[in-house]
Amino acid sequence: SFPITLERQLMVGSYDEVLNAKSNVPDPSYQFFMENLLETVRDSIADCVEVSYKSMKLTDAVTMMKFESTEELREYVQEKREDWIVEGDQLTFQPPPTGSKAVDIPSMNLIAQSLSYATELERIV
Repeated sequence: SFPITLERQLMVGSYDEVLNAKSNVPDPSYQFFMENLLETVRDSIADCVEVSYKSMKLTDAVTMMKFESTEELREYVQEKREDWIVEGDQLTFQPPPTGSKAVDIPSMNLIAQSLSYATELERIV
């Protein structure tokens, strides 16, 4: 029942409930699994936070990611989020890298090439 409940919470995106489930583990053998799951959920929350906000208070990030203290968050930033900047009590996120744009795609060349292939296929058939 516990794993099924966790799966449902993950599928729905109830990360807060998944993070809270760490304290309600039915058997000590689940603890290793829960530590890995907690880390994965924190990474997912971190991915969303850095895209959603330009900056936020450290205390808010600690609350969102269910860390025990700001020191834990600072360790997490040093280990996994080197592009995050900690300044005083503020956490600043770097803008995400820009991807390819439509103008980068050589559409006219691709169209010409596709028409050329179609013409050659029609000659063969």
